[in-house]
Amino acid sequence: MTQLYHAHRLRLVRLATLLVDDRETAEDVVQEAFTAAFRRHGARLGELDDPPAYLRRCVVNGARSVLRRRRTARAWVPPVAPPVASPEDDALRAERDRRLRHALGRLTRRQREVLVLRYWGNLSESEIAGTLGIPSGTVKSTASRGLTALHRLLLEDDA
Repeated sequence: MTQLYHAHRLRLVRLATLLVDDRETAEDVVQEAFTAAFRRHGARLGELDDPPAYLRRCVVNGARSVLRRRRTARAWVPPVAPPVASPEDDALRAERDRRLRHALGRLTRRQREVLVLRYWGNLSESEIAGTLGIPSGTVKSTASRGLTALHRLLLEDDA
């Protein structure tokens, strides 16, 4: 094993360097190839038909593994944390929500139901019609009138 190492290590490091484009990683690949060969064959490594060819195969396979890990690492995109709202943003959002709830409370019951089911429940006109037991056309007209009234009420609050 020692003779094989001294006779072929530099050639295998050059091969690995050309494959992985990094001297330090190439040396690690070659070291792993010799270690794996020794673990698998021990002192009988010299008895293989062509030990240098076996070691070359180990180096090539090790380089492939390194390149696969690199490709996977480069393809991974870390998740982006959503921006954290400032206390001022939270206060403004809370005030806007309070104003919206107050304005919704001043709409007619049917307008409030249609708008909440449409924009908060994300239901279609036909789903709202089925839920409330009213025609689809009534849902459309109620939503239109409700949005107009809601807009007017929010503008009144600003004044």
